[in-house]
Amino acid sequence: MASMYIHIPYCERKCIYCDFFSVENHASMDRFLAALNDEIELYAIRYASAEPVETVFFGGGTPSLVSPSAIGKIMDQISGQFRLAPGAEVTMEANPGTVTPDSFRGYLDAGINRMSIGIQSFQRNELEFLGRIHTAEQGEQAVRDAFNAGFTNVSVDLIFSLPGQTRSRWMDTLQRALDLRPVHVSAYSLIVEEHTPLYTMVQKRLVTPISENIDATIYESTMDVLARNGYRHYEISNYALPGYECRHNLNYWNHSNYVSFGPSAHSFWRTSQTTARRWWNDRSIEKYCAGIETGAAMPGGEETIDRLQMIDEAIFLGMRCGRLDLERLRNEFDFSFPERQAELLRSFVKEGYLTFNKYVITLTPKGFMVCDALTEHLMQ
Repeated sequence: MASMYIHIPYCERKCIYCDFFSVENHASMDRFLAALNDEIELYAIRYASAEPVETVFFGGGTPSLVSPSAIGKIMDQISGQFRLAPGAEVTMEANPGTVTPDSFRGYLDAGINRMSIGIQSFQRNELEFLGRIHTAEQGEQAVRDAFNAGFTNVSVDLIFSLPGQTRSRWMDTLQRALDLRPVHVSAYSLIVEEHTPLYTMVQKRLVTPISENIDATIYESTMDVLARNGYRHYEISNYALPGYECRHNLNYWNHSNYVSFGPSAHSFWRTSQTTARRWWNDRSIEKYCAGIETGAAMPGGEETIDRLQMIDEAIFLGMRCGRLDLERLRNEFDFSFPERQAELLRSFVKEGYLTFNKYVITLTPKGFMVCDALTEHLMQ
């Protein structure tokens, strides 16, 4: 089954670390919502009959800046134009500084059934450093309000390895999150992305990134604490109670088809078992809206993915999820690792990074800590 992503390109205030496209000026929102409605209709002509839509994800930006009634209209357009599968997972990201008990109830009535709340930290100085618009207390209250509104599938987003952060302070943030009993936790190590204020601060030596050793220690502690609390580590930065893994993200990582709407949004669709097309919208609200208003959704860019690139991506995505299905590589792509890679895998087993047999490679917690390096070796 396919997935659908809707990018809401507005924020109350840009966070210093965020490289996703968004703007603080909301004057174009009505025009954007009209263009979004038209774009969904345009793509429905080609893709509506292809596969049922199993997951929908409202990301951003800050989707919770859009009113529940407007979200409901988007959901009506999706369900009217596409085949929404029974029991489809419909996620919306929310900033604690933009939601209320009433808005949570409104989003639930609009068709959202999974809420992902971007808390990032429960430390006041860390929230201020990141540029968040909410307090730690508002973060806690947002999770409670979501559950009280009737959501049973609530996730929290957290960021660790901030400059100057200690393990004990991160453990306090993680424990405060666990005390709220979310069914899913996304815990990301801070990445300094180019073209962000944080990158400029680092380049000017106004901020010193945390050392790799401290980052590794915090990540190891995160895996241990979440495992002891019943959360399964199912992707390098994602943990869930049994049955609450994010189906939308799993579809991405399994190379399933998805169509995306809004400026900067990326889409992926298989053209055969071993090839695919990827395309994306322009990173400009003006260009996006103008293109849609002409009646032709023209991509800002596109690429054709051949068999070898599909294999590389399958290896990369599988390793990030801690489980590379070797049988799937054989069945879908007629690919098996050569003997030199098998020797490498056996050395990784001896070093405690993974286990493997003829069917699957499985990362250990130690392996998750060096996942990128292991993957690079395998892809060579």
